[in-house]
Amino acid sequence: MKKAVLISNPLAGTRSGRRFREVQEAVAVLSSAGIAVELRATSGPGDARQLARKAAKNGCDLVIACGGDGTINEVLNGLAPGHMPLAVLPGGTANIVAKELGLPRNIVKAARQLPSWRPCRIPLGRATWEESGSIGQRFFIALAGVGFDARIISQLDMEKKLRMGFVAYCSEAVRQVFRYSFPNFQVSLDGSTVSATFTVIQRSRRYAGWLKLALPHSIAEPDFSCCMFEGAGAGRYFRYAVGILAQSHQRLPDVRFRNGRNVHCMSDQAGDPILFEVDGELAGRIPVTFDTAPDALTLMAPEKFLSSIT
Repeated sequence: MKKAVLISNPLAGTRSGRRFREVQEAVAVLSSAGIAVELRATSGPGDARQLARKAAKNGCDLVIACGGDGTINEVLNGLAPGHMPLAVLPGGTANIVAKELGLPRNIVKAARQLPSWRPCRIPLGRATWEESGSIGQRFFIALAGVGFDARIISQLDMEKKLRMGFVAYCSEAVRQVFRYSFPNFQVSLDGSTVSATFTVIQRSRRYAGWLKLALPHSIAEPDFSCCMFEGAGAGRYFRYAVGILAQSHQRLPDVRFRNGRNVHCMSDQAGDPILFEVDGELAGRIPVTFDTAPDALTLMAPEKFLSSIT
């Protein structure tokens, strides 16, 4: 790895001023390790994807994504399916991917370790849906959500998110629990169908950075672990929240768990569209199909992670 492009989202997380200094220091650390780094900052949605695609075409040895899970999602969608290696430096709010890999929380500390990481090939999740008469498709590495969490993301105030981070999500979740109508939709998973108001399709062990919703899983596995909530209304969703925090939601009678490689979500009800998100970023509306794309991405990972998947 002699030549790298580092794609940084200056607005990710809640410490943008401090992050700029950390990114500059990370570039210096990598340079001292013999990796010539070209720094590219994003200026809006879609930039990271285009910058990653351009970096791959220009023949660099490595693309580094520094930002939140949404930034990582954009970068990998500019690279996958392909063989250009991707490394991650944690710079967002939830940092699910960085936590899955067992990376330090600090950008500079992670950069110091990066030269010792090794490449591994992993599958990715893939969402496919119809959008304005054409077919939309988007890869994801950690998770997708249909229903309630996508509604929260669609209504979240960006300025509040930048200022408050995860607290902003919690605040909006409480607001939406009294406003959202919790429409039902059908989740078909490898032949079985469940009616739900919120479904999480996970490839990661964690949801929202630290919560554990679905059954244990790994981003290296070729399927999904799904958690489906059947109930509706504020009272039921507050009960779900308590169960999730206490890790007792597995015992609730209207929470279902399934594993599979193909998930289709659709609704036959008229009304407001039911939205879905991938890696914490709003993507589209159902109907949508989620499947896994095997051998889709080369990910740089520390030895501890590599040992856990062999």
